[in-house]
Amino acid sequence: MKKIIITGGSDGIGLELAKLLAQNGNQLLLVARNKEKLEKAIETLPGKDHRFMVSDLSKKEDTHAIIDHLSQNHYDVLVNNAGVGMYGRFEEMALSEQINMVNLNIYALTALSYHYLKTARKGDSLVNISSFLGTTSYPGAAVYGATKAFVTNFSEALWWENKKKGIYVLGFCPGVTHTHFHEISGGSMDMFPKQITQTPRQVAQELIYSLEKRAKPKAVSGVMNRIMLFSHRFLSRKMVANMMGGFSPINP
Repeated sequence: MKKIIITGGSDGIGLELAKLLAQNGNQLLLVARNKEKLEKAIETLPGKDHRFMVSDLSKKEDTHAIIDHLSQNHYDVLVNNAGVGMYGRFEEMALSEQINMVNLNIYALTALSYHYLKTARKGDSLVNISSFLGTTSYPGAAVYGATKAFVTNFSEALWWENKKKGIYVLGFCPGVTHTHFHEISGGSMDMFPKQITQTPRQVAQELIYSLEKRAKPKAVSGVMNRIMLFSHRFLSRKMVANMMGGFSPINP
């Protein structure tokens, strides 16, 4: 049995991941900002002794509460899954909301990664959830894509720094997933071709496979997403930006 902490664990990919990990006999701690959703999430997990902590990781004081918990408790795996997105033109969206997104997607993830790795042991794992957009640009979600590019590059560097210690770091990049993320972010699933979409369960299954293999610093979920990413190697950055702009929510 492993002790595993998942931020953003009350729904979507985080909850599906928790369900699969709990089926394997692991003990889960779920972190999210909505107590009611966390309570319902815990009830769906097989096994016992699962717990939750209410925390809004866009707030530094809440992030530091989780840091304090990590300093006093050892976990075999930390999954930094909490994140938020925003669709729209950069200059037309509230700057304060975009800064809050940076605080959650970058500051909280970086701080939790730092304090987890400080006391991590051989065999432990850190998973940082990035995005397919962390490998490219996406007009209409400029700041979100930039935060995920940070997560991808950050995780790859940490993988190298920790591999000789026997500590595994993975930057996991889901593509378009059937969750409430897109509606909450100001878009919809209709923006994307069905061929590239996955269910949260499919994404969670691929994440667990990568976590068990411990083979590489970055994994992109979905065959079509991997094919699309491979094709970008043969295109200029201008061509990629224009292509991604065709799927943009701000595209006329």
